[in-house]
Formats: sequence, structure tokens, C-alpha cells
Amino acid sequence: MSASTDLDLPRQVRLWMLATAALTLLPHLLYLPLWLGAVTTLVLLWYAERMRRDISAPRRLVMFLLAGSAAGLILSQYGTLLGKSAGIALLALLLSLKLLESRRARDAQVFVLLCFFLQTGLFLDTQSALTAGGAALGALLATTTLASLQTRDSPPRQLRLAATLLIQSLPFMVVLFVLFPRIPGPLWGLPGDAFSATTGLSDAMEPGSISQLSQSAEIAFRVSFDTPLPPPAQRYWRGPVLSAFDGRRWTRPDQIARRTPPYAPQGEAVRYEMTLEAHNRHWLLALDYPAAGIPGALHSASFEALSRHPVHQRTRYRAASHPLTRVGVTQDDATLLGALHLPAGNNPRTRALADTLRDQHRSPEAIVEAAIGWMRSADLIYTLRPPLLGEHSADTFLFDTRKGFCEHFAGSFAVLMRAAGIPARVVTGYQGGEINAYDGTLVVRQSDAHAWTEVWLAGHGWLRVDPTAASAPRRIDGGLAAALPDGEPVPFMVGTDLAWLRGLRDRWEFLGNAWNQWVLGYDQQRQQSLLRRIGLDAVDWRAQGAAMLVATGVLFAALLAWAHARARTRDPLLRQWQRFEHKLARLGTARLPSEGPADYADRAAQAHPAARCEIIAIAQRYAALRYGKSPPDATAIKALALRIHRLRIQCS
Repeated sequence: MSASTDLDLPRQVRLWMLATAALTLLPHLLYLPLWLGAVTTLVLLWYAERMRRDISAPRRLVMFLLAGSAAGLILSQYGTLLGKSAGIALLALLLSLKLLESRRARDAQVFVLLCFFLQTGLFLDTQSALTAGGAALGALLATTTLASLQTRDSPPRQLRLAATLLIQSLPFMVVLFVLFPRIPGPLWGLPGDAFSATTGLSDAMEPGSISQLSQSAEIAFRVSFDTPLPPPAQRYWRGPVLSAFDGRRWTRPDQIARRTPPYAPQGEAVRYEMTLEAHNRHWLLALDYPAAGIPGALHSASFEALSRHPVHQRTRYRAASHPLTRVGVTQDDATLLGALHLPAGNNPRTRALADTLRDQHRSPEAIVEAAIGWMRSADLIYTLRPPLLGEHSADTFLFDTRKGFCEHFAGSFAVLMRAAGIPARVVTGYQGGEINAYDGTLVVRQSDAHAWTEVWLAGHGWLRVDPTAASAPRRIDGGLAAALPDGEPVPFMVGTDLAWLRGLRDRWEFLGNAWNQWVLGYDQQRQQSLLRRIGLDAVDWRAQGAAMLVATGVLFAALLAWAHARARTRDPLLRQWQRFEHKLARLGTARLPSEGPADYADRAAQAHPAARCEIIAIAQRYAALRYGKSPPDATAIKALALRIHRLRIQCS
């Protein structure tokens, strides 16, 4: 059966719908399962072929079956139809099916609303400037689709109309962005899996966990220093402190946190501003050792800086750290006993090595030095591809495979210290970073993830010992790529030696950082600071709301006046009549607001009797063209313009 009677939407509208669907779904393909991306692509190709061959849309029963099958597939993939991932996946399938079944203008309008929802949903995965640009382009095509439902102009004119509408909305967007009250936290509750895609350190460590994280070049945080940049040996960014050990896995025990750090800061402070990416955990990365001063932060007995709530969004805070501080000089017995615990019968060869070191050296300091010397002489290899370890992970690493990443070095050294009677624990975080040449910030990536050991020595407190540095010293000064053996795979943008490519990356990240700081980083604190500068009480939401209403009202009035004036000047026939009015007004006969063309011409003819016939003729001709059944053509308008130009009126 031919589709000519079934497809009521003009072909031009359907083409815009197809383009809008493709652009809306394309960014989501990066986050959707492969099979789902293939299904949506096939549906779009089916629609294009149906449009090319003018084939009718599937029947309602077929569409119901397809929708039910889609819901079933989503349910089998995610186990639910709710939540961020399942919800976005379901919307993507429904959007493609809605495109397939659209027959009327109402269907097209519902389709456009679905597109807007999906364009907004992309921000649940990423909020970058590139995402905003893609969403804006998708909104432009969706608005063009709406414009094509109202006008039969050429596609370029429809696109221009949609662009004009979006540009006209920009001042309102700026006013709402600046004045709409910011609240600490999301405006509405997000689904439970909204932050499932965030990456970062875990609250546990086992062999292989950090090496997997280090293969990502994603940015973990940026730092802008107010004081001189600390040397690489002091760039240890403290994260979770792990002291519970079950023989293979290190975990973080629950601790009661307090507002002030459990130590007295010593030495010169390093002051800086952190921009921490979301990682869905409580810790706030900070340079060893973080002092009080991070707004709202808590501090654990292990000298961690903690947020009261999981870091679900990019967070900016100022901090001060004291790298030379001696911490934990006085320590309670329970903490020290916990830092000595080893499972019974675990890692017997490491225990034997510890007994040997303890027999040969009297003081704990000497035992620590001897253990580092032993690991340095053992020719341990630093690698991103360590072999699997058995039940006795420290034994296997130190005596058999001799290949590992930082978590192997730190975990095994902590086991060795505990076996020698020295309290020890593992600290995870990041080490290093590189300066962006365009904004001067220190950029720390997931590939800089690191683990080291802290040992407790009487009279000294907790001291950082980095066994990785003993075997791979270039890791501290040169970063991950410099420390790995030749041929070891690293993230491309981390290991590349191409200066132009690094420069291009730095430029892009500089722009991304500016977007993060000035757009995504426009939080409650910055809004209140701006409002105070323009004379508004940032705490009074009523004044803030009134200012927003006044600003939007003024913008609306200005836009309405501009649109009215533009409509008048764009009408070629009206423009000629205005020339006629202007010519008469200069002689003292201005048109009254209540006068139509005929009444105005009669009054003007009485005032200028010498040109009476021509004035009335011009007015009659204008009325005929303006109010005739068919729109005036260009030739008739030009003829009227010539008569007005030749009109000669003498002052009476």
C-alpha cells in the first residue's frame, strides 16, 4: 500500500526529524551498550529507507510489539527500567521508535520533546564544554524541526529562523544563570546509579587495583598554587589510608572524624586551590599533610581530609598543607596494635626475611633502612602488567615474580614492616603531576595514582616511606611513563613525546578548565560574591528573585520592541507607506495613531489640495495591495515606490 495517504508530515519535516534524531543519539552511543547502539542505528536507517521509498509506517500493533520488546531488552540488560543508565537507554530506544511511527504534527512535537530530554540527559555523563556545544547543536536542529512544522520556507531559512530564536533566548539564559538562586547540591534527587561511571581511588587496595586505574589519562584534579610549587619529592597527594589487612586486601577502617586535624602544623605552609573531579567518595585529596582551613572538611585520625558527603560533582576548595609536619608522635595503643596485625600463617617467607632483618639490626630506623636496601638489591621491576599473585601475595611478589606496580611495593613493604614489629600502613593517593603551560595549573591524572607506606617510629611519629621510589626512582621526578620499562603500554596522551600533540592537549584542557571554573564552577559562593558587588543582598532570596523578574521583564520588553520594529522594517510594502507618511509629516501632516490609510489620505488631501488626486491615489493603491486577496508582488510594490518618489507637494 502506498504511503502517500499515510505520511501526512511533509518530507522536509521528516528530513529534519531524521537529522535531529541522529545528532541527539550520536553522543549517547559512547555510553550505551553496543547492541543498543546498533538497534537505534538500524531503526534510523530503516526510517531513511522508508522515506526514500515512500513506504507507510508500521502498524500500531507492530509498534506496540517493538516498544514492548525494547522495554524487555532494557530490563534484561540493566535489571530495571529506572535509574540513570536504564532510563537513558529506554529513552534512546523510544526516541528511535517514535521517529519510526510519526505521522502527524503532534507526533513530531512529542518527538522533539524526547530529543530535548535526551540532550539534557547527556549531562548526567559529562558536563564538558564539548557536551554543551553538542547539546546546543542538537537543540538547534530540534528547534528547526519545530519551525518546519510552521513554515514551508527553504531549509536554510528554517535553520536561520531556529538560530534566531535560540539567539534571542541567550539573554534570558544569562540572566537566569547569573541570578537564579544557587543551592548547595543538586536541584532534584538523582537516580542511584547517576554516579556509577565516576572513576578514582577506591577505599580498598589489592594487587592490580591501582595499576588498572593508572591506565587512564583522565584528570583527577587540578591545582593552582598561591605559594611556590613544591618539589616533586613533596608532591604526595594524600587520599585513603588503609590499615586493615586480611592477607591480600587492604581496607580503610571506620574512623570518627573531627573538624580540626589531629596534629599541630609545623613549618611553612603550601597554599593552593584544588579543583577535584567527582569520584563518588568522601575524601578530599590534599598535599601531605592537610591543615584546617578546607571549608566544611573533616579530618580523620589518619590525617585524611574528608567531605561530609560523597563528592558527586566537581568540587573546588582552598587548602593549606605542611609537608614538614611530624604527625602521630603520640599514638594510642589500639592504633599501633592494629598497624601490626597480620593474619596467622600469612606470607611465611616475608616473615622470615623480617626476622633476619630484626636479628641483624637493633633499632627500628635501621630495620627500615635495611628493608629498603634489600628491596633495592632484589631487582624488583616496576610494571603496569604485573603477573597474578597467589594467596601469599607479598611472598610471591618479593621472591617469585619480582614484578609489580606501586600497590605491590607498598603492600609488601607494609607486611614486611609489620612482621618486623614496626607499625605500618598503606596510603593511597596520587604522586606528581605536570604543569599546563597555558594556565599554570598542576594537572594530576588518574595515571598518577600511587600508593606508599607509612611506618611509625617512636619519637618520630608516622613517616612516609615510598618503596616504589627505591626500585623505580624516576617515578617520582619523571612520572609514570619515565619509570616503566621500554615497550610498556601507557595511556597515549601520557606517554607521547610529540610536543605539538601535548601542546594541543594542554590548550584543550586549558579551555576545559576555564569552562569548569567560570561556568560549572559558578556555585553559591561565587554567586553571592557577584551579587554583593552589584549591590544586592545575596542572602535575601526575595530581592534576588525580584531582580531576576525585573531583568527578564526588561529583556522581554526590549525583545518585543525589537521584533516589532524589525517586522515593520522587513515588510517592503509597509516600508514604502512609511516613506509616504514621512514625506507628509515633514510638511506638518503626520498620521494620527487612530487613522487608517483612507482617513489619513483624506485629511492630507485637504491640507495639500494641489496634490489631492495623487495623495488619494497612492493611499488607495496601498490599501488595495495591503488588503487584497493575494499578496503583493515585487513589481506592484516598485510601481508604488516610484509614485511616492515622484510625489511633489508644495507648502500651502
